[in-house]
Amino acid sequence: MAHDPSSREWLSPNSNEHDMRLLLSPRLAHFAAVARHEHVTRAAHDLGVPQSTLSRAMVRLERDLGVALFARKGRTLSLTPAGHTFLASTERALAEVERAAETVRADADPAAGRVAFGFLHTMGSETVPGLIRAFRVDHPKVRFTLVQNYGEAMIERLRAGDLDLCLTSPVPDAPDLTARRLDEQRLRLVVPDDHRLATRKRVRLAEAADETFVTLEPGYGLRRITDALCAEAGFTPRIAFEGEEAETLRGLVAAGLGVALLPPPAVARPGVVELTVTAPRAVREIGVAWLEGHRDTPPVAAFKKFLLSRRGKLLTEPE
Repeated sequence: MAHDPSSREWLSPNSNEHDMRLLLSPRLAHFAAVARHEHVTRAAHDLGVPQSTLSRAMVRLERDLGVALFARKGRTLSLTPAGHTFLASTERALAEVERAAETVRADADPAAGRVAFGFLHTMGSETVPGLIRAFRVDHPKVRFTLVQNYGEAMIERLRAGDLDLCLTSPVPDAPDLTARRLDEQRLRLVVPDDHRLATRKRVRLAEAADETFVTLEPGYGLRRITDALCAEAGFTPRIAFEGEEAETLRGLVAAGLGVALLPPPAVARPGVVELTVTAPRAVREIGVAWLEGHRDTPPVAAFKKFLLSRRGKLLTEPE
């Protein structure tokens, strides 16, 4: 492989990092093979490429790097000090690529792949564990990466590629997302057990117009639903506290700080009474969302199909 260092057209020092990645990435495995065999013909045979193609690739690699990687003696090559340095980094890079390939292949395995699944805080104690338990009856080796957060944060992670699917409320309506309604969940007016309404079973939301409310923070889906229902009932709620977790709000109601519109608890909490709201109709829709046009791996497709099969029976609510 003839090579004249004086004829090199060195890479411009102004070339940016992105250009260098594009230049080097396809050639690293070729370089590692030549370095391993110390012979272009044997490396070409091992790689299944023409010798001339591999020779030209090595010349271009040295030209683009601006250093000599090989010392040549006839058909035999040996690494220069720069070549040894470059080989060590190349082998680490190729090993990392192989590990990444193994990871994504494992994640896509139909029997034992991975699903990145997001869900609301209020779905975490009973609903999601029940779903995963039921799904794993037929898919016992599928692995889950779980993210528990409020709706808008999960949608952001869905768009960023961190999640495959998310269980959220309200059901999103956006052109880059596909969403399907799975169920609806009744909301209760939660009052302290010594409250003036505590002896009632049902209440119109307008009857709480003069109460102080504890709610989730703005940006949470349940907060938007609470504000909308109160507006429909003809009032704007006075807010005593804005939190991040429904059970914290229920505890503050028990402490007498205010009242709240909340989904039913997994376990009844002492100190509060949960009232059915008769008007307006106080429910929140629960749905599953994913990126429009995103290609599912087999385990994600299987879990999506399972979730869609739970339409109308996603939730088990205490009466």
